[in-house]
Formats: sequence, C-alpha cells, structure tokens
Amino acid sequence: MTEMVYGAVPVQTGEPILPKWWRTLDKWTMTCILILFVVGLLLGLAASVPLAARNGFDNFHYVQRQAAFGLMALMAMVVTSMMSPTMVRRAAVLGFAGAFVALMLLPFLGTDFGKGAVRWYSLGFASVQPSEFLKPTFIVVAAWLIASSQQINGPPGTLISFGLCITVVMFLVMQPDFGQSCLVLFGWGVMYFVAGAPMLLLVVMASVVVLGGIVAYSSSEHFARRIDGFLNPDVDPTTQLGYATNAIREGGLFGVGVGEGQVKWSLPDAHTDFIIAVAAEEYGLVLVVIVIALYMLVVVRSLFRLMKERDTFIRLAGTGLVCMFGVQAMINMGVAVRLLPAKGMTLPFVSYGGSSLIAGGIAVGMLLAFTRSRPQGEIADFLRGSGRG
Repeated sequence: MTEMVYGAVPVQTGEPILPKWWRTLDKWTMTCILILFVVGLLLGLAASVPLAARNGFDNFHYVQRQAAFGLMALMAMVVTSMMSPTMVRRAAVLGFAGAFVALMLLPFLGTDFGKGAVRWYSLGFASVQPSEFLKPTFIVVAAWLIASSQQINGPPGTLISFGLCITVVMFLVMQPDFGQSCLVLFGWGVMYFVAGAPMLLLVVMASVVVLGGIVAYSSSEHFARRIDGFLNPDVDPTTQLGYATNAIREGGLFGVGVGEGQVKWSLPDAHTDFIIAVAAEEYGLVLVVIVIALYMLVVVRSLFRLMKERDTFIRLAGTGLVCMFGVQAMINMGVAVRLLPAKGMTLPFVSYGGSSLIAGGIAVGMLLAFTRSRPQGEIADFLRGSGRG
C-alpha cells in the first residue's frame, strides 16, 4: 500500500562508484605519481625563477602555472581511472582522431616558438602540443586493433595498427620530432612483442629504425648536430649538455643546497628537458635516486598487475602505456647525464609543461583503469583450466 502511494523504493544493485574505485585502485602507483608531482613543484620553485625574471614575470609565475596544469592533470587522471576499459577504449578512439587531425594541420596552423620544429598550437595564454595527446590514445587504439586480430575470423588488426603507426611517425618526423617518433615506435613494438611477434621480425624492425636514423642524420642538420654533439668526447661547457653535466658533478651526494644551484641561470630548458640536472645540483644524488625509484615502482608494479590480466586488449594497452611512461623518463634522465643524445623530451609529472602534464595525467589514468582489480581470477588458473580441458 505504501508503494502505491509513495512509489517503489529504489534498490541499489551495485557498489557505489567511489568506494569501488578506491577499493580496486592501485594505490601505490597513484601515490608515486602524486609524489612525483610534488617533486616537480619543488624543483619548479628553483628552476623556473630565472626564466620568469628573463621574461618579466613574477618569480613564481611558472610554478603557479605548473600547479594549475598539474591540478587539471590529476583531475583528468582520477576521472579516467574511474572508467571501464571499454569506456577508455571509446574515449581513446575519439581522442586519437582529434589529436591526429591536429597533428596533420600543424604545418599550416602550428608554430615553432623559435625552436626550429613546428610542434605547437599557440592559444595566446597557453600552447598545445598534439603529439603529447596522440601517444597514449594511439597506444590504446593500436592495442585494440592487435587484440582484435587474435580473435577467430578477426580483422587484420596488427597490419592496420602498423600502418597507423608508420603514418603517425611520418607526420612526427616532418616536424621534426624524432624523440616522440621513437616513443611511438617503441610503444607499438612492445605491444607487438607481448602479443607474440616472431623475434626475427622484431630484429628486422630494429634494423629499419637504425636505417631511418642514418637517413635522418644525412638529411637533417638539426638531427646531425645533436648526434655529433653526443658522440664528441669533449663536451663544450657552454652547451646545455655541458651545463647539465657540470651541475650533476657539482651536486655530489647531497647537493649544494636549496636555492644555491647555478645551472638554472645558464640552461634555457632547466625547468623542462633538464629538470633532473637542477635536482642533482641542489639536492644531490639522493633525490635523483628517489625519483628513479618512483618511476621504477610505477613500471614494475603495473607490469606485475598486468601479467595477471586475462583480457588481451587490457594487457597490451596497459603494457604499452607503462613502458612508454618508463622509457620517456629514462630518455629524459639519460640525456641529462649524456647517456643519450638530446631529444627535447620532458620528465613525466616533474618537468614544466601544460600539454605534457595533462596528457600524462590522461595516460596514467588509462593505466590505472587497466590495472584495477577485477574479479577474474589469476591468468595462471585460466591456463591450467584450459590445459585440463
């Protein structure tokens, strides 16, 4: 009778979204990302002050912008991590389409900000780099295509994803942006390897990459200059690599002290590409090791969780995202210590940059969505069960 008067009482059929999200989330990975963001703000307080002074802004202008972009990135990470894998895939398809169109229009509408490579759209109050948003969305789309090709009577997804990869790389090379090109190729290659690619084919692909590097060295003065500078045994102390190398040497184990570093006054990219040199000089090897450990924990923990995943798409997409995340960090720090030639690549969640921060938040959000605990059992149990059948 009561229901006839007041209506039926709604019945909750599932667990609320927020408690379920928190219960299934990889909290270690989330914590590492938050610590990296805080470290980035800490280093930005030191590294960006000289740049703000040169450009006539307040001392903490760039730190405030980094905090604002970082909050947007963290919000994007949390929202994306709440999505189901299917929702992530659909959003990635739309995001990839938009980022790819933006990438194609860069030669006509983009700008180089005096750096010799047309990679950005200038919005006046900020700039957008389409390649940053293209990377994570491409990985998810390529993983979906590769996974679909493994289904019975499935489409030739692997071949389509490879063609898509080569097309993206060609547009990136036209900018030129060889660093992002290598990351895209690496991400696709990792997923192809995990999907069961023959080793011979991977060797052939690696040979093609080396051949492409030789061609780029012969045809691009910008690329050749960076390679020559890397191979030269004598480091010019007035170059970015020279300043960074000296700063790391001066920092020693515990650094020269907060605010006492000098490299930030010499390096134009101290707040972006060479932020780890600022960390090494002012805080020493101790902070650098902590930063490396945080990246390692994110990568290793995510890979262990993905190893238990039954769904091929989730396993491939998660692996591609986390490997790209780890390799980008490794390349950035490798350049600073002269283990790799200069690439112009940011340190995820630590370097200054709106596009890299927000795109990084989306990428890690996707990774967290893929590594959430699901009631599926262990993949080993599934394999043993299929073996008995």
